[in-house]
Amino acid sequence: MAKIIRKRVLIPERVTELTLEAPEIAAKARPGNFVILRVCKEGERFPLTIADTDVEAGTITIVYLVMGKSTAMLNCLEQGQEVLDLCGPLGQATDIHPVGTVICVGGGTGIAAMHHIAKGHALAGNRVISIIGARSADLLLFEEELKKFSHEVLVATDDGSKGVKGLVTQVLHDRLASDPEIKEVVAVGPVPMMRAVAEVTRSFGVKTVVSLNSIMVDGIGMCGACRVRVDNQTRFACVDGPEFDAHKVDFNELTMRLKSFVPQEKQSYTCYCECHEQKK
Repeated sequence: MAKIIRKRVLIPERVTELTLEAPEIAAKARPGNFVILRVCKEGERFPLTIADTDVEAGTITIVYLVMGKSTAMLNCLEQGQEVLDLCGPLGQATDIHPVGTVICVGGGTGIAAMHHIAKGHALAGNRVISIIGARSADLLLFEEELKKFSHEVLVATDDGSKGVKGLVTQVLHDRLASDPEIKEVVAVGPVPMMRAVAEVTRSFGVKTVVSLNSIMVDGIGMCGACRVRVDNQTRFACVDGPEFDAHKVDFNELTMRLKSFVPQEKQSYTCYCECHEQKK
């Protein structure tokens, strides 16, 4: 069990941050690692990337978007309550070493996961440029947290309410075109965004890494549910990833697989919400 030390609503009814008591995981977790949790006995196992750790306090931070039954169940828990199962750290940690200037791109709740990676690059002595995007200013996450260690934080919003009006890929392209010293790009967020980032960086020949949040079940490479095709070979995101060379990922196949159970997911979420309302 993992006790909820702190619950913070980042975007009302949409995005929540939890700080969990998990000293053993906090001691071993590295940027890029994730955990798999189960809210209760009736719940399913699902992965969430670690957004931050505090080794001294023995805590980890996770951020999630309420979009299905499992995240809705998690969001019903309050500070002081416990998550039934928490397994981690899982996956391969981000390959971080001194390289110079690194751009970290984040979109949606992926900004939280990107935050941990960007922080790791900063601690390694790299110059970090963070680019974050959302539909509007009120949906931006972790901007202030990123400013604590990023050399620059660049913002893009669809409606132009903050930063550049447009997509993060536009900001990324302009920066790559003006700064030949950029050695690496890391992108975490929705699959279409990561795919677009890969296409932008491909033309500049810059190493690019993406974090793939594909379907996971056991998280230890036994079930094969998270398989992805990278460089025309099958890989498992839970044990071989979740990070891969963006220019070698088969995004067409990945997109199709992520859509496989959308109808069932929507049905499950609708049934849960209806039952939850009846119990109130």
